[in-house]
Amino acid sequence: MYRPHAQVLGEGLWAQLKGLAPLRLRPVRSVLLREGDPGTHVLLLAHGSAAVTLTADSGERTLLAVRGAGELLGELAVLDSQPRTASVFAAEDCGVHVIPAAEFLGFVERHDLLAPLLRHAIARVREADVVRLELTTAPVPVRLASALSRLCEAATLSAHSVTVRLTQTELSQLIGASRNAVGTALKPWREHGWMETVSGGGLRIHNISAIQSHASSAP
Repeated sequence: MYRPHAQVLGEGLWAQLKGLAPLRLRPVRSVLLREGDPGTHVLLLAHGSAAVTLTADSGERTLLAVRGAGELLGELAVLDSQPRTASVFAAEDCGVHVIPAAEFLGFVERHDLLAPLLRHAIARVREADVVRLELTTAPVPVRLASALSRLCEAATLSAHSVTVRLTQTELSQLIGASRNAVGTALKPWREHGWMETVSGGGLRIHNISAIQSHASSAP
């Protein structure tokens, strides 16, 4: 089963890693890592959530995964000294520690972490493959419900609901669908009270289980 980096490393090592760089705040929709850039640093996601995307030649983004607090971002490019293979943007306001490549590599070597980090990276690649298959075969409501579920799982929780700070246009780009198709899928979920639109752009999800069930049962 996939586990976040904080669990893989353990509480002690995770705290030490956080201590290598100060906390920095990044607003929703800001680009955290850019596809094709060199691996000059690693991001430790202390709070908030981020979407990992791949950009097509047409400029459209495709969702590969959503990461929440307790994850490292961009570590593979640092470990193999290759350009970044995906972009990452903040799905909500985030707090990150920007750890320079040299310091991260020194930490990995001191604590013999290369093997567990590579195993973790393989698990993430497999997860991304599942998402890609879903995006090419499933109907729009299923793809949208799945994307919202991933965003909810990684998001900062409130007492009764989860706010997804992405617009309808952004959601359509992430799942490879038209804006109208996404709007059509959202309409019954909104009418049932399972979600609502929030000011400033985004959705407040009240019942993701009902949304997933409805999407799966739709003809």
